[in-house]
Order: sequence, then C-alpha cells, then structure tokens
Amino acid sequence: MRRREVIALCGSMALAPRVLAQSARVYRVGLLSPGVPITESNPQSAPFLKGMAEHGYNAGHNLVIERRGAMGRTADLPRLAEELVAARVEALVTIGYPPAVAAKAGIPTVAAAGVGDPVATGLVESLARPGGTVTGISDNAAELSTKRLGLLKELLPSLRKVAMLWNQDDLGMTLRYKSSAGAAESIGVAVQALGVREPNDFETAFSAMMTEKPDAILMVADALTVLNRKRVFEFAAAHHLPAIFESDFHVRDGGLMSYGADLGESFSRAAALTDRILRGAKPANLPFEQPTRFVFALNLRTARSINLTIPPTLLARADEVIE
Repeated sequence: MRRREVIALCGSMALAPRVLAQSARVYRVGLLSPGVPITESNPQSAPFLKGMAEHGYNAGHNLVIERRGAMGRTADLPRLAEELVAARVEALVTIGYPPAVAAKAGIPTVAAAGVGDPVATGLVESLARPGGTVTGISDNAAELSTKRLGLLKELLPSLRKVAMLWNQDDLGMTLRYKSSAGAAESIGVAVQALGVREPNDFETAFSAMMTEKPDAILMVADALTVLNRKRVFEFAAAHHLPAIFESDFHVRDGGLMSYGADLGESFSRAAALTDRILRGAKPANLPFEQPTRFVFALNLRTARSINLTIPPTLLARADEVIE
C-alpha cells in the first residue's frame, strides 16, 4: 500500500469514532415563536439550520426540531414552553421578548431576535454575564431608532410628526417604542403614540391617524404588529403615508422601507450559541451578542403607488431594492 493511502486510511480511522459517536446521539432543539411556528418556509429557519449544520447538527439525522408558535396569543406561551420541556428539548431558540420570558425558568434559551434590551426588561443581569437561563442576540434600540428616524427625515425633509405603532402589552417593545420616541424628539419630530393590545385596536389607531394625520408611520415589530402588518401596509397606501419598519421581510411583503439587524446573521449566530449550550455551556456564562450587519431595504413599487420619489442618495445606500 502506498504511503499516501496509508496516511488517508489512518486519518479516516481516526475520524470514524467521532463521526459514529455524533451520529449515535440525537439532539433535540425547540423553536418558540410568538406568531406562526418557525417552519422550513420561514426566512429565519434556513440560516439557523445552515448554522446548525456547520456545527455538525443535521435535521433528520442527529437533530430533531420541535416547533411551536403562539399565533399572537401571548397567554399560550407558558403552555407551549411546558410542551417543549415535556418534549425534552435540550436548548430553546426564541423570537421576541414574551417567549424568552415564558422559557426563562426552564430550558436553556437563546433569544435569537426581537428581544429588545434584556437588561432593561430584567430578562438578564447584564449583557456580559446574563446570570440565568437565557442568552442570545440583543440590539441597540436607541441607535437603530435614531437611524430609522434619520432615514424618514431624509425621505421627507418636512417631517414634523410620526405615528408610532407598538404592542403595549410587550415590555420589550414598549421600551423600543420609548427609544424611538426619544429619537424623534431629539430631531424635532412630534410623536403620535398609538399603542395596541389586540387586532381590533388597529382600527382605533387608523381612526386616530385619519383624524390627526401624521407625516409618516413607524411600526415596532412584535407578533401582534407583524401578524397585522398587511393592514398597516394597506392603510399607509390608501392614505399615501410613508412607513418604515424594522425588518426587510416587511419590505418584501409590501412595506415601503425598513432598517434593522440582518436576521440571517442573527439566526446564524443563534445556531452557534445553541451549539455551545448543547456542548455543555451554561447561558449564564454566555454573553449576549450584538448584531454586526444591518439591512436597509426599499420597495420602489410601494413608493410609486403613493406617488413618492425616493431621493437618489437614499436609493444608492439601500442594501435591497424591490423593483
């Protein structure tokens, strides 16, 4: 046998026990969403599964994914978290603040997106040392809010008043709204505060905007507002109101513009944190991370439908443009 073949054979023999050991064990991970379950078709699912595969976990082989979604019914989250405990998941990945709270007392959890400021909400002790069962990806709400308001101001130099839609029953989103309101006030823009708690509240918010029309809309994303986003798109289009959202999928669905963390990056990094937990690390000792990539998206079809011209300088900076 040639020397090269001997080396290759020895190498494969050395690797074989590790591969067999990995394939002999099946890992169970839960995905808990406040809205629809994170299925294969969700934009968050692909980067998460790809990230898990890069760390050696493959769905259908050595990885089982348990998926639950509250469909906007926050009160169902504790029950869904209990179901995941009963399903014996070893780590849980959540979207938003309420699911992270529901899971906090039980399963080691990675808050992948939309959790807000976990320190301000009391979810963790500090970003550097969470100190409990939750770690994940945070965001700088004040910085992002300032950026979104700046983009609106660049789009509409005469901007004087912006309507803000957010879920009043979500503490994480309420703090995000307050950051957005503070950013607006810092650039001399008045805020029309339109908190909602249930789907019927959107009609009340729309009536308020018809009575006292704002120059633009800013929507803070959570399960309630995301599930009702098409209603916001339609109202904004009917009344020729520019609107900015937090995630690029809103723009692909018909919203005018968005600026926020790259969800692909966030879920890829959530996979890396999940891997560390499955290997024995404690969330208490895994620092919360900050996004490093952000996406500015524009929908030119929507702009044309409300007779809005996008300034060339703004268009040139867009990371994604829907024609």
